[in-house]
Amino acid sequence: MNLVKTSTALALVAALAAPAMAADEINFYGKANLGLQVSDEGGESETEVKSNASRVGVTGNLKVSDSLSVVYKAEVQVEMTDDDKDNIKGRNQYIGLKGNFGTVLVGRNDTMLKQSQGKIDLFSDYEADIKNLWKGENRMGEAVTYVSPKFANFSAGLTYVAEGDKDQNAKNDGDAGVSAAVFYGDKKLKKSQWYASVAMDSEVEGIDAMRFNVATKLGGFKLGAIVHSQEVVASGEETTGFLFSAAYKVNDFTLKGQLQTSEEDYGDKAEKSAFTAGVDYALAKNAKIFAFYTAFDLDEDVSGDEDASYLATGFEYKF
Repeated sequence: MNLVKTSTALALVAALAAPAMAADEINFYGKANLGLQVSDEGGESETEVKSNASRVGVTGNLKVSDSLSVVYKAEVQVEMTDDDKDNIKGRNQYIGLKGNFGTVLVGRNDTMLKQSQGKIDLFSDYEADIKNLWKGENRMGEAVTYVSPKFANFSAGLTYVAEGDKDQNAKNDGDAGVSAAVFYGDKKLKKSQWYASVAMDSEVEGIDAMRFNVATKLGGFKLGAIVHSQEVVASGEETTGFLFSAAYKVNDFTLKGQLQTSEEDYGDKAEKSAFTAGVDYALAKNAKIFAFYTAFDLDEDVSGDEDASYLATGFEYKF
């Protein structure tokens, strides 16, 4: 029932917004990504149909003057295969101002650390998403975000997380969190041959973290690398790791591979890794068939986590 109500509401918003699109630059968009997946976790195998971060949303840009605009975004994730009535959850949802001074946003938003990796994680929203081995992929609710204009291809960003938006298990309630980053180039590598960034979190979800990210185009390849470190504020437990990714396009096919590691520098010092190989076939500019295989080596004897593997194929359509 909730899904019906939400879908109806979104349809009404889109209908009411249509006449104003030219003046206010309102855009309704979405993505449906569904796949058939064979999951093997701890030696137990099952087949499932998965919705991989399918979503709908609306963005807007209201021009107040030649140098100032009101911008907003309201996006929700729809679990298209979930029987639960609560199959909708919030994603980035904010309002703010954009001008010569940069952009200021208030509301739920990805932190600068999360944004800093750009498009290097080739399997974001799938089983191999980097959040499964590393901390720092945070979308914070009570946040204020600032992104500067670009100067000589450089820009900077800052996320301030208010004290009210704290993980109950973080054990550092009462402290605000800060996430900051410096960027160079274009995340999608369409306007520049190189992209690089450095980012850090301070007491965001109880974690201090730092990342160095770099991506480039080399011949027909897109290559990316990340060096990551994190520390639990309350306990001092440290984890380090790296990621390498590569994509190569052949006609309508894109071949992809990715390796991620995580080494826990405390206790029994467990070493974990994830390897993924995949392929996308473009049906159109906004539609594709995908397939991937992911294998996690989680150092069972030390960490206690069980190894896992995933084989999947499915469809994606963006509108």
